[in-house]
Amino acid sequence: MTRSEHVPALLALEDGTVFRGWNFGARGERSGESVFNTGMTGYQEVLTDPSYRGQIVAMTYTEIGNYGINPDDSESWRPWVEGFVVREFNMRRSNWRSDQTVQEFLEANGVIGIEDVDTRRLTKHLRTHGAQIAIITTETLDPDEAVDKAKAAPRLVGRDLVAEVTCDAPKEWNGEGFEAGACRASISCDIGTEGKAAPRMDRKPHMVVMDCGVKQNILRHLHRRGCRVTVVPAWYKLDQILALEPDGLVPSNGPGDPEAVTNVIETTRQVVEKGKLPVFGICLGHQMLALALGGKTYKLKYGHRGVNHPVKYMPTGAVEITTQNHGFCVDMDSLAGTGMEITHVNLNDGSCEGMRHPELPVMSVQFHPEAGAGTHDACHLFDEFLGIVLKRMGEG
Repeated sequence: MTRSEHVPALLALEDGTVFRGWNFGARGERSGESVFNTGMTGYQEVLTDPSYRGQIVAMTYTEIGNYGINPDDSESWRPWVEGFVVREFNMRRSNWRSDQTVQEFLEANGVIGIEDVDTRRLTKHLRTHGAQIAIITTETLDPDEAVDKAKAAPRLVGRDLVAEVTCDAPKEWNGEGFEAGACRASISCDIGTEGKAAPRMDRKPHMVVMDCGVKQNILRHLHRRGCRVTVVPAWYKLDQILALEPDGLVPSNGPGDPEAVTNVIETTRQVVEKGKLPVFGICLGHQMLALALGGKTYKLKYGHRGVNHPVKYMPTGAVEITTQNHGFCVDMDSLAGTGMEITHVNLNDGSCEGMRHPELPVMSVQFHPEAGAGTHDACHLFDEFLGIVLKRMGEG
C-alpha cells in the first residue's frame, strides 16, 4: 500500500458516534473495546502487549509510525490489538534500529488501522462517556450499519481473554525473547513433558511466572537480576507449579476481566494460604490476587493507559511516573480484615495502585514496574520482591 492508495475506513462506537478516516495496515473488519493510550512513544510495545487483546487502541500523540518497528522492543511475538487508531500515520521509517515499517508489520499480522481521525475528540468522548465497544472497518461505509455491528459485538466483562493469549506449555526464559511468528511452545526449554523441574545446577532464585499475557520486559527484569525464570500457562494447577520447585510466583499482566480467570485466582489463593511462597502480582495479577483474598474488582470508566501516570508510593511518599494499561481496579474496601495494606495510590483519581501484606510474603502493583515503554521509577519493586525471595530462601 502506498499513500496514493487511499482506502476509506470507519470507526463506529456503540453509542452511535462515527469517525471517518483512511485505512492503513490490513483491511477488513474487527470489533473491540475502544480505548486510548497517552504515550508519546512506545507504539510498538502497545501493539505487541497481550493486555490489549480485545481492544481497539487510539494513540493520543499526533504522529505514529515515524521510527518504524525494530526486532528488540516487542513485548510478545505478535501484535494483539484488534485495531489501531491514529491522527496521522507516517508510512516511512527513520531510525537506525528499525528493520520494518509499521505498515508492513500491521499488514503482515492482519491488524486494521485507521488514520486522519480526530483523536482529541475521540479521547474526550471516551473520557466523558466511558470506553465503548466499537467496530473498525473497511468493509462498510454505512454509519448506521457499522454502529449496529458495534452494538452486537461481544463485551469484555465476563470474557476470559487470558485463555486466548497464554502459552500452551512451560518454558525457560533465557533472555532471548520470543521470535516473531513463532509459537510460544516451540521455544526451547529444559522442562520435561511430565512438568517436573529440571535438575538444579545452582541456587539462582527460581521465579515461576503465570502467563496471563505476560510482557517480555517483566521476564527481562527478573532474568537480569540473576533469576532463573520459568513461564507456565495460566491454566497450570498448584501441584504442577510446586513440582517446578519455585522460590517465587509472579501472576502476570494480561487482558480482560480478572473475575473470568478463575484458575489463576484459585491457584493464587492456595499459594497465599500456604504462606511460604512469595507472590508478586503485576497488573491483572494484582487484581487476581485481590480476588484470591476475597476482595472485589470493578471496571473503570475509561481505564488508565499510557507511560505518564503519577502514583504515590506510600512507604516513602515519593511520586513515581508509571506505565499503565488496565480497565479494571481493586476495591481496597473489600479487602478489609485481610491484612492487606495499600502501598500505591493513583494521584489522578485516588484508585488503588498497589498493596502488600505486612506478615505474608505477598505484594502486588496495578501498574507496570518493568515500564516497557516508560520511565524506570518503579523498577525497584523487582529488587524488593527479590529481597523477600532471598530472605525466604535463606530461612529455608
